[in-house]
Formats: sequence, C-alpha cells, structure tokens
Amino acid sequence: MEIKPYKKDSEYSYTLGAFPTFELLKTRPEIVREIIVHSSFTDTKSIEELAGRSGIPVVTNDKLIGRLSDKENCFVIAVFEKYACDLSKNRPHIVLVNPGNMGNMGTIMRTAVAFGIKDMAVISPGADAFNPKTVRASMGAEFRMNVRYYDDFGRYMKDFPEHEIFCFMLNAENNLSVENCRHKELYSLVFGNEATGLPDEFLDLGKSIIIPQSEEVDSLNITIAAGVGMFLFTR
Repeated sequence: MEIKPYKKDSEYSYTLGAFPTFELLKTRPEIVREIIVHSSFTDTKSIEELAGRSGIPVVTNDKLIGRLSDKENCFVIAVFEKYACDLSKNRPHIVLVNPGNMGNMGTIMRTAVAFGIKDMAVISPGADAFNPKTVRASMGAEFRMNVRYYDDFGRYMKDFPEHEIFCFMLNAENNLSVENCRHKELYSLVFGNEATGLPDEFLDLGKSIIIPQSEEVDSLNITIAAGVGMFLFTR
C-alpha cells in the first residue's frame, strides 16, 4: 500500500507518536494496517510485541515518518482504517456543535474519557475527528470513544429522546452549580463553536446553563468549559 500524507477523504489515517499508537494497539488493533517506526526509536521491541499479537507488520522507515509528520519528535506512526460508530443509548453524551479546532476536539475527547464519558456527537460542519492532529491531541483517547457526526441537532435529539439536554451558553438562564447540575442518568452536554458558541435557538432546546466567571474575560476556552461541565455532571 502506498502511504500518502493525510487527506480528509482518505480511507485511512495515522497516529503521530508512540503513546497514541500504544493506545490504538490496546483498544482497536483490528483496524491497524501497519506500524512505522524511526530507526532512533528506543522501544521498538514493545511495539513489535504488541503489534505481533494481531499480526500487524512493523517497518522502519525514517523518510516516510518525516513525510507524514511535521513534528521532529515523532518516532512512531500507526496507519489505521477509519471506522464508523453508533452512540450508546444507555450512557451520557458530549455534543459538539460545529467545532472548528481539531486540537480542542482531541483535548475534549481525552477529558471525556477521563471522566468516563465515551460517546460524542458532532453536529456538522465540524472539525475532522480522524485528522492526525485530533488523534494526537486526544493522546489516543479517541480510540476509547464512539464518535458520530450528525447533519443537524434535531436529528440527534430524535435519536436520543430520553437524554436530558444541557446547553452551555453565555446568555443562558441558569448559572451552573453543584446543586443545579443534578440530572437524569441519561443526559447530553452541548457545547458550541469556539468563536460563536451556540445559536440562540438552543435556549429552547434544553436547559441552558452558564459557568459563572469574572467579568474580566469574555468567556472560557471551550476545552476548559467542557472540562468543568463534565467534572460536575459526572460527580
């Protein structure tokens, strides 16, 4: 197979780095096509042992790593097939509406897994969950999640009518607190685009909440807001 730099319409993507590669091999080895290591990588034996359990080839190719990664400290790349997921109807969800930044998306994935949330809906248009930058930002946590794209939020709500909806908005009616984040077992935490947030129409689509903050900043970064929300709701 000829391996080319990543494109959104490709059938495969990459992990960039040892840690997300190990996570991929531990969680979804069936989708891995090949592991590429740099000649200076010091833990090739561990990669070969883990990959060997699933019959995954490991090759050394410094030039290919240099072509696929713009990071000088990337010594391992896994080539994996993109895959489709269904979201669980029996667990809480994170919903990102038109997310624009792949790094933020990956960081939110990592935070979600840390708090035990393993289902994410993305309302299109949105950042590419399979882009190597997203995978790297998630540190491989993406492979422990189910991620599904929806054309609109209404379709998502139709698929999960039992989920209680909480929309994080700057013009929300309720301040988030330990007391008012009590919820049903099934719920969805909804966050908007990094630059524009959620449109006003979301005020009527669930319970709108805002994280209290000082007036010295206009808003919290979406990754911080999502982390605060997930921490309180999962407690």
